[in-house]
Amino acid sequence: MRPVTSSTASWLAASFAAVMVVSGSLVAAQSAPDGENGRYTMTPIPEGVLRLDTRTGTMSTCTRNGTGWACYAVPDERAAFDAEIGRLQAEVEKLKGQLAAGPTVSGKIEEALPKSDPLKKAEPQAREPKVAEGDRKIEIPLPSDQDLDRVMSFLEKAWRRLIDMANRVQKDVSGKI
Repeated sequence: MRPVTSSTASWLAASFAAVMVVSGSLVAAQSAPDGENGRYTMTPIPEGVLRLDTRTGTMSTCTRNGTGWACYAVPDERAAFDAEIGRLQAEVEKLKGQLAAGPTVSGKIEEALPKSDPLKKAEPQAREPKVAEGDRKIEIPLPSDQDLDRVMSFLEKAWRRLIDMANRVQKDVSGKI
């Protein structure tokens, strides 16, 4: 073997470095698109597996049924919120347009309002309390003699029943002792 000269050693070192860079970039190019574990990451849950697509960010729940595995997209609340916000903004713009194109008030605005409500039904005059000028007096109708007689007969009957009940209780107690 011949001794290695410095130009040969530097040429070998450069070619070795080039081979390492090319082979390293090939290995990196093969593993770069899918990441370390692939496109999807799986997390076990009680119903099956939760799948996350690392490229799009969508999530799915995968469950096993009689025919095999089935994955269903998990509803994205953010998308629902954005859709509702868009709908509400469109409705606000529509209402603003209607308000701007709506009829304007014409005539005097400073007119005095009526003192009574024309739609309110008038109450009968007989039931209204009598009002003197400046003083308000409320008259309460007193019961008639017939109403008083009915009340008195009711109280007499109730009193007699109470006395009869007390007498019976006294006889029962004195007879047993």
